[in-house]
Amino acid sequence: MAGIGVGLVGYKFMGRAHSNAYRQLPRFFDVDPAPRMAAICGRDESGVREAADSLGWPSYETDYRRLVERDDVGLVDVVTPGYTHREIVLAALEAGKHVICEKPLANTLAEAGEMLDAARAAGTINAVCFNYRRAPAVQLAKKLIDEGRLGTIRHWRATYLQDFIMDPEFPLIWRLRKELAGSGALGDIGAHSVDLAHFLVGGISEVTGMTQTFVKERPLEGSDGETGRVTGWVTVDDAAAFLARFENGAVGTFEATRFAAGRRNKNAFEINGSKGSVAFDLERMNELEVFFVDDDADVQGFRTVNVTEPGHPYAGAWWPPGHIIGYEHTFVHTMKDLMDGIRAGESPAPTFEDAYRCQAVLDAVERSVEVGGWTKPELGGI
Repeated sequence: MAGIGVGLVGYKFMGRAHSNAYRQLPRFFDVDPAPRMAAICGRDESGVREAADSLGWPSYETDYRRLVERDDVGLVDVVTPGYTHREIVLAALEAGKHVICEKPLANTLAEAGEMLDAARAAGTINAVCFNYRRAPAVQLAKKLIDEGRLGTIRHWRATYLQDFIMDPEFPLIWRLRKELAGSGALGDIGAHSVDLAHFLVGGISEVTGMTQTFVKERPLEGSDGETGRVTGWVTVDDAAAFLARFENGAVGTFEATRFAAGRRNKNAFEINGSKGSVAFDLERMNELEVFFVDDDADVQGFRTVNVTEPGHPYAGAWWPPGHIIGYEHTFVHTMKDLMDGIRAGESPAPTFEDAYRCQAVLDAVERSVEVGGWTKPELGGI
């Protein structure tokens, strides 16, 4: 089994998730090449040294430029905040490396277009980590749609609900600053709903939306104690909602918020077609609700499918039927498909082009909020 050296840029939440995926992948899937964890990178030397020790990386760097130049790194994985994606990805592509980047690809549509152009010019493998595509239940929903078992798709209904910033004393982290995050709930979690909509239903032709910031001023990180309480302005949305028309005639609704009390990570959708419906909720990620119009009338109703059978997507590599998997497995599946793509010489979806299409929808929603009407995603970069 051949291997490919991985260099990971970033070591906090997503760094831990991706590190676990690289460790677990060759233990459960027969992949060639297999990922070989070469080095992890972060600006804080003490922090990245500790991460290397705890996450299983044999070496570390404090400058991404040194990482992408290393001969033992063939794949660069970027999991840093959005405002740094462009510079790191462009450097990695220029160095001839394969690249996987966390979502959303960039903070602006212009940046995403530049990164897409660079990936095309480089000719290496590129991918974006919209990991929820790789939940087995989502893959089963895709299979049912592709087989025509739902008929003509008419409705998409998506909600992504969290509550982690409801406390007004929650600090002004980077995700709440537009120059660092690009947008708030819209880009942070709404991007996942847009990608799933593209994956399952198809392209979005126009949108109209609204956004709201509920807590407009927050304490700066580390401002309590001896320094006193110092505040700063929140410059992104706390919640976003929009309507969408799809290219195939379906209509959709999207809602993303980080102020839904009691909803820790409710990434949910329902799809209604002329012959049936499916519904998914990440908080019950092993289950897919399914309804078919042609079922016998006396037994009609949604059925709950436990998507853990050996024939279900990815499930056969794990545990016996009924033994559920979790959030971290979606990253393992993502890296599995990435390794398969590297072997085949073909970038696995979602690619930088897919991510650009997602970014175009986010951009259209923001423009819609400004003008107060319907806007179309600008896809001139494709």
